[in-house]
This record gives sequence, C-alpha cells and structure tokens, in this order.
Amino acid sequence: MNDILGDRKAIAVLLGPALLVYSVAMLLPVLWSLGYTLFSGNAIIGFTYVGADNFVKLANDPAVRQALWFTVKYAAVVTVGQILLGYLLALLYVFVLKNGSSVIRTLVFFPVVLPTVAVALLFQKMFQIAPQEGLVNSLLGAVGIGAVDWFGTAGTSFAVIVLMDLWRSMGFYAVLLYTGLLDIPEELLEAGRLDGATGLTLIWRIVLPLSLPVLLSSLIFSINGTLKVFDTIVALTGGGPGNATTPLTLYMYQTSFNYGEYGYGSTIALLLTVLCLLVTVFVFRSSRRDLTEA
Repeated sequence: MNDILGDRKAIAVLLGPALLVYSVAMLLPVLWSLGYTLFSGNAIIGFTYVGADNFVKLANDPAVRQALWFTVKYAAVVTVGQILLGYLLALLYVFVLKNGSSVIRTLVFFPVVLPTVAVALLFQKMFQIAPQEGLVNSLLGAVGIGAVDWFGTAGTSFAVIVLMDLWRSMGFYAVLLYTGLLDIPEELLEAGRLDGATGLTLIWRIVLPLSLPVLLSSLIFSINGTLKVFDTIVALTGGGPGNATTPLTLYMYQTSFNYGEYGYGSTIALLLTVLCLLVTVFVFRSSRRDLTEA
C-alpha cells in the first residue's frame, strides 16, 4: 500500500478519472457562471459584454437587499432551531429512551423522507383561511381567537416556513447528533457520575464538550443548507406575499429564467456563494479558537 501511495503515476491513475468527472460536472459550470457575470442577455437574444455593470446593479438593487436579509434571517433562525431541537432529541434518545428509542427515532425521522411538495401542501391546508379554514384556524376559533391569514403577511408567512422546515429536518439532525453521542465512551460518563455529575451538570461538563466535533459538522451542514433554501419556499409561499419571503436563491432563479438575465442571475449566485464561504470560514475559525482556549 505504501508503495502505491508513494507512486505519483499510480495516484494519477487512481484519482485522475474522479477528478476529471468532478471538474467537468462541478468546477466547469462554476467557472462558466462566473464568466456570465460580465455579460447581459441570454442564450436566445445573445450576450452583450457589460463589464462590472452587473455588480453595480447588485449593489444598488433593493430587491437584493430584501432577499439577502430574508436569507440571513431564515438561515439564523432555522439553523439554531435545527441544531437545538436535534441535540435535545439526541439527548432524549441516549439518556432517557435508550434502547427503546428506535420507534421514536423512526417516527421523528419520517418527515425527512417526505416529498417537499407534499409537506408544503399539508401545511397550506393546515394554515389556510379560505375557501375553508384549516386545522390551525379551526383550533383558534374553538378557543375564541379569530382566524389568522397566515400567508397574508410577512411575519406569519415566515413563522409557517420556519415551523415547516423545523418539523421536516429535526429528525435528520437528531439522528446525526445521536450517532455522535454514541461515540462518547461510557467509561467517561460513568466516571463523571462517580464524581457527582448528574443531569444538566453531566451534559454541560462532559457530554457537550465531547460532542463538539459532530455539533460543528451539523452546524456547517445546516447553515449552508438554509442559506441555499429554495424548494420549501417555492412550494409553500412562492416567495410571497409580494417578495417578503423571497430568498436569494429564488430571486436568482426568477432573474435568470423568468426575466432571461443570465448575467445578473449569475452575479446574484456569486453573492450567495461568497456568503456561504464567509459563514463557513467564520464557523471554522470560531470553533478552532474555542478549542484552543479550551
């Protein structure tokens, strides 16, 4: 094995095809999209070189600022919710339900495998106000509270989106964090109990520090997924009311394919890429600093 890994020709033969496929399928479209940022137009009417005009337009576009704010707000709220709920469920599986958690894990994980459109239709029916009141408004009416037009305002639409995405995804992060908790040696937990650490003290002093690597991985996975949210928004609200729930991904799609501005759409995509990169680097550097201080 050492002879093979030390042979550059062998490495090139083994990794070359995979790197070629990756470059063609991933890197080439990225570079192609980056080139589009310098042009205006589309494949039908042709392209015109505009230089940095798309970047100037990006800096002065109020719709971009609104979409960026919604994207960041959504990513922050949903990421915190996913990690927090997932970690609490994982602790429940390991320390409370223990060997009897398999059925609960399956039930909580079930929404993850459901189609996005089906889940969105379910929540639309649950929160609708017309032509027939949904389950939520019916329950509000039963306790003397008037019906709410959940999809009529930005605040309530955002709340429904967050609730739906947390319900769909918390089972995935619960299983992901659960596997990380299982790797904690039982000897360390038992030693902590013998030293008098129980309940929240045991979790805070022993379990949480030892589960930081899987928490970091979950955090990066979650924040990058929420920053690139698209399908749930399209299926549930379509970006409405107005543009109140339009993230950068949807605005990029509308600009590129509805309005035929490939260049400006690619510029918005570049902004989203830089945002994801900056957030990931920030999380990595923050976690490295915390581990060094510890």
